[in-house]
Amino acid sequence: MEIISGVERRRRWRDEDKLRILAEIDGGARLNDVARRHDVSRGLIWQWRDAQRRGRLVEETPSFVPVCVMPELPSPEPEGAAGLAPGTAPDTGATPDERIEIVLPDGTAVRVSEAVGLAALRRVLSALRG
Repeated sequence: MEIISGVERRRRWRDEDKLRILAEIDGGARLNDVARRHDVSRGLIWQWRDAQRRGRLVEETPSFVPVCVMPELPSPEPEGAAGLAPGTAPDTGATPDERIEIVLPDGTAVRVSEAVGLAALRRVLSALRG
């Protein structure tokens, strides 16, 4: 039994909890029983199942990417170079010690300043993957 004191608010479910509840149903438990046990509406569980099928609700497992540490970066291209290689980000003007170079498996290289924000870097890398 849940006792609510004060104003009732909408519960916020963490993705881990949603996936755990969905795993119970996938394990053979009846949807009605699981919904009652966790005090969740059946409609909400159906929404979670749909999100899971569409790939919007997935378990995020950390993954490792191979990293190669180079003792020094190659010298930057001279000013007025003909152009950049396809998929290569322009030089930010940072000194070699302040740049990060990311080379993807397909050979695409991205060079950014170490001061680049995590959100911006994620957007760039997701654009390259898509």
